[in-house]
Amino acid sequence: MKIGKVSEPILKRSVLKYLQPNNEMECKGAAVGADCALFSDKLAAATASVTGEKSPRAAAHAILRATNNLAAAGAKAFAVQLHIMLPERYREIALKRIMEAAAKTAQELQVTISGGHTESLPDIQTPIVSATALGYAEQEVASKVYGKAKAGQDIVMTKWIGISDTARLAQEREEELLSRYPLFFIKSAQNLEQFYSVIPEAATAVKSGVRAMHDVAGGGIFGALWELGERFDVGLQVELKKIPIKQETVEVCEFFGYNPYEIRSDGALLMVTDDSHALLEELAKQGIAAAVIGVTTDGNDKVILNDDEKRFLEPPRK
Repeated sequence: MKIGKVSEPILKRSVLKYLQPNNEMECKGAAVGADCALFSDKLAAATASVTGEKSPRAAAHAILRATNNLAAAGAKAFAVQLHIMLPERYREIALKRIMEAAAKTAQELQVTISGGHTESLPDIQTPIVSATALGYAEQEVASKVYGKAKAGQDIVMTKWIGISDTARLAQEREEELLSRYPLFFIKSAQNLEQFYSVIPEAATAVKSGVRAMHDVAGGGIFGALWELGERFDVGLQVELKKIPIKQETVEVCEFFGYNPYEIRSDGALLMVTDDSHALLEELAKQGIAAAVIGVTTDGNDKVILNDDEKRFLEPPRK
């Protein structure tokens, strides 16, 4: 298989078909675009992983991704479990730095690192971290957020696309970027990491009657839009020029040859709502940048409009 996120066809035929429901406990989850499981006793769980990162913040990023998945389902995390796999050459001081960053992030998010597993492996080059976040979800809130979106609703996106990969590239490949850009510009790109959490906007959205949420992470905005449509069985019509993007992301992607609409976008949240005006107003009160980027439609077509050009989205390749 290709490196990266398993494709949707493989996921459906080789993973999801083997997940059997528990007759003793109602559970919602295990579907394309559903990154959190909700249980009948108000418990919620979500798992996220980080691979290929050289940064000591790998575990912190895994915690952020897992808690973002919970928040996008209308749940609030209270604890997280970490599974950390380290290269054989890693020293104890490197592990300590990973855990220091993880503990700081957990404290900021007000969640407890309740345990997990740590091991060293011979055949990996960078740490592999998996975080499972546990939380609570009010049933009334969960039923609304996991409810079925319908045609004619607005699609709102918070913050900007591509910020997590932009920050990572700026941090890991600073010397290369210095050959073209001034240091202050690169530092600005690195500092986009401060926007990774979607918990604040998810909480605001729930209070504003949002009908569906999906965090924009692996696969970028194009992948997230596809998954949103698949999960709720609706079509989409999105205007490319309305999708918010930072100049730092434009420049970094151009320098390294990446498509900004397909790179990781932790920190951006998609929301479907009947009243985008009220939602944007509430988000603005919290100082959260957001924009209406499109609408849901009848049928299955997921369309990106760019002036007179029309592009039909396809399932994410990774």
